[in-house]
Amino acid sequence: MFKKILIANRGEIACRVIKTARKMGIATVAIYSDADRNALHVQMADEAVHIGPPPANQSYIVIDKVMDAVRQSGAEAVHPGYGFLSENSKFAQALEAEGVAFVGPPKRAIEAMGDKITSKKLAQEASVSTVPGYMGLIADADEAVKISNQIGYPVMIKASAGGGGKGMRIAWDDAEARQGFQSSKNEAASSFGDDRIFIEKFITQPRHIEIQVLADQHGNAVYLGERECSIQRRNQKVIEEAPSPFLDDVTRKAMGEQAVALAQAVGYTSAGTVEFIVDGGRNFYFLEMNTRLQVEHPVTELITGVDLVEQMIRVANGEKLTIAQKDVKLNGWAMESRLYAEDPYRGFLPSIGRLSRYRPPLEVATQSHVVRNDTGVYEGGEISMYYDPMIAKLCTWGPNRAEAIENMRVALDAFEVEGIGHNLPFLSAVMDHPRFVSGDITTAFIEEEYPDGFDGVELSEKQIRRVAAAAAAMYRVTEIRRTRVSGRMDNHERKVGSDWVVEAQGHHLPVTIEADKLGATVVFDDGGKHRVESKWVPGDSLAVLDVDATPLVMKVGKIPNGFRLRLRGADVRVYIRSPRQAELAALMPQKVAPDTSKLLLCPMPGLIVKVDVEIGQEVQEGQALCTVEAMKMENILRAERKSVVSKINAGPGDSLAVDEVIMEFE
Repeated sequence: MFKKILIANRGEIACRVIKTARKMGIATVAIYSDADRNALHVQMADEAVHIGPPPANQSYIVIDKVMDAVRQSGAEAVHPGYGFLSENSKFAQALEAEGVAFVGPPKRAIEAMGDKITSKKLAQEASVSTVPGYMGLIADADEAVKISNQIGYPVMIKASAGGGGKGMRIAWDDAEARQGFQSSKNEAASSFGDDRIFIEKFITQPRHIEIQVLADQHGNAVYLGERECSIQRRNQKVIEEAPSPFLDDVTRKAMGEQAVALAQAVGYTSAGTVEFIVDGGRNFYFLEMNTRLQVEHPVTELITGVDLVEQMIRVANGEKLTIAQKDVKLNGWAMESRLYAEDPYRGFLPSIGRLSRYRPPLEVATQSHVVRNDTGVYEGGEISMYYDPMIAKLCTWGPNRAEAIENMRVALDAFEVEGIGHNLPFLSAVMDHPRFVSGDITTAFIEEEYPDGFDGVELSEKQIRRVAAAAAAMYRVTEIRRTRVSGRMDNHERKVGSDWVVEAQGHHLPVTIEADKLGATVVFDDGGKHRVESKWVPGDSLAVLDVDATPLVMKVGKIPNGFRLRLRGADVRVYIRSPRQAELAALMPQKVAPDTSKLLLCPMPGLIVKVDVEIGQEVQEGQALCTVEAMKMENILRAERKSVVSKINAGPGDSLAVDEVIMEFE
């Protein structure tokens, strides 16, 4: 077995590989850019080698620099993770020439299947059903428009070397095809160093289901079930699960056998994923093969018990697979939620900054309940503008889908992240959405259910009453603490009243608190009551309570006369007042938000790439105003209504902070 492995990656996947290598008794080497000098993967590894400036195209994807790190460290093998150089055949070739093992497939398999254009051609030659598209290279935007018309809109414009949603656009007409081609080409060049683009038909009601395969160097190969990856935003996976709630045993077996046959046809070894698009009739079509470890591999590990990173290392070491297809059993259900540094209240635009608080839920592994968090950050660390915005993958497992979802709900509510915008509220909202809960999902789920973006969650009346009862009980504890600190009375509990009015989400709920040593019973004026028990104390940022013997987990912030409570995707200000205070509060005027309707504000920290308008120009609703680049993604800002540009405050090359004014309108 290898004595030392270098991980040619960063962030959570580098940390993930280090954990398995450590379990196997293998020393690890991290590489890092200037921006990652204090990163978690650097701290976890046994050694670390600096490889250059923050931009990936000057560090992590520069083969010569990574090879220098390999030589310097004396590593016997390299695990590439995903992204960066993981599907770069030149990198695999360079390692082979150096006599260093590549923990991945052979060069010829990467070339055959890692390139999306080549893989489509090979699949067609092997009589594998594929989505209609144009597999040749596309010279310019005019040709992209011509091809799109031949295929028929809508079309998917994709980077040949792409992955993770980078370099990918959907076009519904000529204008979007032209614009999407250029943006995809730019993103592909900056993210992968390869700006080749291809176009295929976009199927409007698909499910994205992929098969995990594992093959050794001795001709053995198995498939480890499927992953449902249909919850996507901007073609980027957000929530994955295994198995799929849609497949039956017959379809699963057919897809698995086809995936294995395809892998063996190209001499594939290591872990790989064959992606399919599946329609409502369970007809499936080959999309592509990812010749690497997938981001969502943990859900497969949770339902099969197979450590995919360990298997990759053993295969690279020349060992035979110790499992046959008959040994693969799917046990229970697993969910994965990707925590992104993206603000859902700002159109999911990237957010950067310092993690002033980062407290994941406690990891658990029992026979009936698993919580796993793969992460590459820590409290006090920086989220950089140079890399992918994903900062963690929260995974849960349960004996069935309903329990896996419920475990995820509680884990998301317990996940504390402060200092940056993040998508935790959105993830929670999806977990409660009736369509998701029923398994009635497609890749259009987010587009269909959140067509105007995400504005938070309104809790149901039943949920509000549970929250109100919990908040009232917590406020009583706070008031007891306050009177005790004041020292005004020895028997402080007599100073705290029992009658209160709880205001939350437009509801005004008079309650009476009947307290005892174990907790409190909160009685509503209509006779309803909730029993609340908790060890929460004032100052705790997380409240873990039992309301009527059912768990309730909330993130807690103190506000005058109450709390800011966050749970299940909702952000609720709950006020607890005496009856007289409630009467007076009802007379207070509401604060009016400032009018920013005539301003274009920068929605996230980023770089102005292009300004599409001039002072005095009339713009129409939906017209492109400018392009801002952040975290390797180009974001086109559009006019919300017809107007005239009166002032432009920033131009190409300018770096702007969030909410800086880019331009003004009459």
